[in-house]
Amino acid sequence: MYQIIDGKKISQEIKDELKEKVAALKAAGTQICLAVIQVGSDPASSVYVGNKKKACAYIGIESQAYELPEETTQEELLDLVRRLNADDKVNGILVQLPLPKQIDEEPVIQTIAPEKDVDGFHEKNVGALCVGSKGYVSCTPLGIIQLLKRSGIEIAGKRCVVIGRSNIVGKPMALLLLRENGTVTICHSRTTDIKEITRQADILVVAIGKPKFVDETYVKEGAVVIDVGIHRDENNKLCGDVDFERVAPHTSAITPVPGGVGPMTIAMLMHNCVSAVE
Repeated sequence: MYQIIDGKKISQEIKDELKEKVAALKAAGTQICLAVIQVGSDPASSVYVGNKKKACAYIGIESQAYELPEETTQEELLDLVRRLNADDKVNGILVQLPLPKQIDEEPVIQTIAPEKDVDGFHEKNVGALCVGSKGYVSCTPLGIIQLLKRSGIEIAGKRCVVIGRSNIVGKPMALLLLRENGTVTICHSRTTDIKEITRQADILVVAIGKPKFVDETYVKEGAVVIDVGIHRDENNKLCGDVDFERVAPHTSAITPVPGGVGPMTIAMLMHNCVSAVE
């Protein structure tokens, strides 16, 4: 029988631990403040921003919300980021992606001060991860490492395969698994014989952005499968990049969608905010 890796439960444990840390920091006179910037009113972004505010309130972190109109210019957004960089009361800055088409994301991300980049997207933080020095790590891959560790799944010595090479999940995920002494392969849209590679994986992380792309023919018997995707299927039900019903019986452990990786992303954002002042 396979184990369902419960992201809701594990993320709650992490938030409760952080709540204690924040209470101790406050008692010592240290406040934590996260500034969240949203441009426009994309419905999915609004849900994410709302969840981040709720998590801040639960843990005891002050959140400042900047809700800017859809027509905000790149320079106006960069000016706000620079002001927040200079504000000593603000420990973390988060710009909710995606941004409207008139704004280029990359200069915005690189303008955030690296020490306030709690999303872990700034090139200095990405570089720190590459060379193994201190810095913020992208929240979703960091959350996946916690899911594995807190579920008693050994990474060291295991064959780990990541499907997807995005800067936000695929690449940092591979680096984190490597840091935990896994043997790592990245597959992507140009990979030939992808199933030959994925069927060797003890731990398979799927972040490809295609609903139910991975079925049982991609998975070795007894593998651990982590599904990063989130979509709506033909019946408007949430599903992931993995066809859960077909894959789950062949695994030793698997994350569901929803309730697997998703809740961990916000828990690790809160973790990064707290480590900003620790």
